Amino acid sequence: MSQLLRLATAGSVDDGKSTLVGRLLYDTKSVLADTLDAVHRASADRGLSTPDLSLLVDGLRSEREQGITIDVAYRYFATPKRSFVLADTPGHVQYTRNTVTGASTAQLGVLLVDARNGVVEQTRRHAAVLALLGVPQLVLAVNKIDLVGYDEPTYRRIAKEFSAHAAELGYPESNVVTIPVSALVGDNVVDRSDKTPWYEGPTLLEHLETVPVHADAEDAPFRFPVQYVIRPRTADFPDYRGYAGQIAAGQVSVGDEVVVLPSGISTTVTGIDSPHGPKQTAESGESVTLLLANDLDIARGDLIAAAAAPPRLSDEFDATLCWLGDKPLRPGARVLVKHGARTVQALVTELRSRFDEQTLSSVDEPDSLSLNDIGRVVVRSAEPLPIDDYADSRRTGAFLVIDPADGSTLAGGLVGAPLSQLDQPELDQADPAAQDLVSPGP
Repeated sequence: MSQLLRLATAGSVDDGKSTLVGRLLYDTKSVLADTLDAVHRASADRGLSTPDLSLLVDGLRSEREQGITIDVAYRYFATPKRSFVLADTPGHVQYTRNTVTGASTAQLGVLLVDARNGVVEQTRRHAAVLALLGVPQLVLAVNKIDLVGYDEPTYRRIAKEFSAHAAELGYPESNVVTIPVSALVGDNVVDRSDKTPWYEGPTLLEHLETVPVHADAEDAPFRFPVQYVIRPRTADFPDYRGYAGQIAAGQVSVGDEVVVLPSGISTTVTGIDSPHGPKQTAESGESVTLLLANDLDIARGDLIAAAAAPPRLSDEFDATLCWLGDKPLRPGARVLVKHGARTVQALVTELRSRFDEQTLSSVDEPDSLSLNDIGRVVVRSAEPLPIDDYADSRRTGAFLVIDPADGSTLAGGLVGAPLSQLDQPELDQADPAAQDLVSPGP
């Protein structure tokens, strides 16, 4: 079992995400004394008799003044069983782009709903984004359960509705857990509540400490984007040439045959240097410097990969975009594509479909993609890129779309179609026969 869990929270405005995160930090004693004192003072200034735990997370002044989350707030905490990196993402629909950012590296997503409102439009939108980004585990925290009198039928109804939606997104039943909580008073967050005797599952923290999480498959092909070429040219290292970066997938050992892309030249790994000295083998997530047998022309942005299982080299590919730009995307748009450490000019030549996260259907050949839309497109790049399908490798199957005019990020891109099982033409919801065409994923 991994000792580190990366998780992201999401949900609608005022569902209590920041308060839940604050409760986790507070009850696990992960808050410094001076920080807690500042929260007590800020709460007292607002006329509150108890500390507002959401202030432990809402760090921006504009967030504290408005009482909402705007940016992605990252928090780190640990228990004796596991360490955590938590991204608290915004609830407002106009900040869905930040939700994409926070969820892009998550292994588990915690979705909050207000027990009084149940599953709403933003809940379904966030679930679709988490599924699209390949987040493997979901937790539905039915928050503010105290405000409905700890009513079991209300909780069961919400849990059933969300589980059905998650199944349609392709989540197996074993990967979706629902928990009744009250972030404000602490019910079932860290400590078990005696006010929900009908709930026999784990508390939120118990689940986070024990949920099985996995990094990229151990047998995933080796992928290593080159970040920097090291040439000391000193008296001690006159001939040293190393290629530094972080292993994106798989593992590499001294003696392995590799291929350098886009040149396609094969060579052998002769050494692996790390901050702790030479190694014989390095794995996904490690930052290392590779030494190669041949003196090759390798630059930042090149990819070193397993010779036996290289990625495909392509200048045209299908992709799924989460459009984050204020201006709509239209066919023929000129953009920059940043894949790994390489940035190239590109065209979005075709808009194939737009995904409707509410009905789990798609509209073919839309005129444009607007802010927060998810769609399938065709991208043609000026130079071939070494790419994998996102379903096979989250690191080398992802890219950014950048505005060439000002350098702003326009979209997050995923090579292939992670939600292809849902990519069906828009159906007549009144036609029972049509419903059979949208089948749940595996």
